[in-house]
Amino acid sequence: MTSAMRKLSISVPPDVAERLERETNASAYITQAVRDRMRLDALDAELAHQGIPISEQGVAEARARRAAVEADWSPDRRSALRERVRQHALDAAAGTPEQPAA
Repeated sequence: MTSAMRKLSISVPPDVAERLERETNASAYITQAVRDRMRLDALDAELAHQGIPISEQGVAEARARRAAVEADWSPDRRSALRERVRQHALDAAAGTPEQPAA
C-alpha cells in the first residue's frame, strides 16, 4: 500500500533548479530535505521547551568556539575524526548498531 501523495508546483532560484535537475528523483530529494528541516525545527522547539533557546548569536558563538578548538588540531586528528564521522554515517545508513567508544 502506498501513502497518499500530493502534487505541488514550486518556484525555486536557478541554482536550486540546476541542482534538482541533476537528481534522478527530485521529489524524493526535496522530501528528505524538508523532513530533515522538520526534525531540526522539532529539536529547536524541544530545546526551547526545556529552557534552551537557540539563537543566531548563540549558534555563531558556538561555531567560533568550535573553530578555535579545531584550529589546534593536527591534520592527523582532523582526518581521523572525519573518517570516524564518515563511518558512523555509513553505519547509520546501513542500520548497523552503534559500537561503544573505545
